[in-house]
Amino acid sequence: MRSPDHATPAVQVLARSFAVLDVLARHPGAVPLKLISEQTGLHPSTAHRILNDLVAGRLVDRPESGTYRLGMRLLELGNLVKARLDVREAAIRPMRELHLLTQQPVNLSMRQGDEIVYIERAYSERSGMQVVRAVGGRAPLHLTSVGKLFLAQDDAQRVRAYVTRSGLIGHTRNSITDVSALERELSNVLARGSARDDEELELGVRCMACGIYDDQGLLVAGLSISAPADRLEDSWLERLRETANLISSALGHQRSPLPMDAVSQDSTRRVSGRTPNSKRSP
Repeated sequence: MRSPDHATPAVQVLARSFAVLDVLARHPGAVPLKLISEQTGLHPSTAHRILNDLVAGRLVDRPESGTYRLGMRLLELGNLVKARLDVREAAIRPMRELHLLTQQPVNLSMRQGDEIVYIERAYSERSGMQVVRAVGGRAPLHLTSVGKLFLAQDDAQRVRAYVTRSGLIGHTRNSITDVSALERELSNVLARGSARDDEELELGVRCMACGIYDDQGLLVAGLSISAPADRLEDSWLERLRETANLISSALGHQRSPLPMDAVSQDSTRRVSGRTPNSKRSP
């Protein structure tokens, strides 16, 4: 049963689900249904129904018939929460300074599945631009500058899988809705080390983005400047890059820049699925 210091949820099925998860958390290996039933006080049939739902949500795994353990989804969610807290804390002050320089919204975004989630924004009314997507808002990867940064990290097979899942649905006449065009765009993103959204998500709004990396060298977030289409200045890119690097350093990232020819070869390999010297099949 749940320890008495836990508040009891108002919804009974949630309370029972939490009790099941608590039992699984106390055991390093897979736990048989009978033991889960005994330690939660739930009838076996009730525990079984709850476990089936938790398995469907990937919160619980079923390694063998009749046994259960905590699922990888919990690890994914836990890492996502940790990353969001760490990144936001490191980013908020540099974001505000960049906003003061540009007088345009500065956005901090992270990938969640096939979408970008906006987790922080430095913004003021003086930018002259209405913010449509508030903190917590979402947008498809291929329509956003930060989303392109994440897609560019995927290999060709994962990019094609994303194309299949999303259908590359466009929001404006400028949206990239063709797989070949997307592959070329992602190759350019890797070569430049930055990404753009030229009125692809919203007409009248352009964005530029650079990546934020953690101590393992993994892309964990993107920093972007969004502005009215006629006000986005190319001169902001270097300051944006410096700010993203500053935040990355605060997360423990140590840069080891590749020569441009190595970056170009890497971009060819990631997006096309080929090594630079390989030949395309007829």
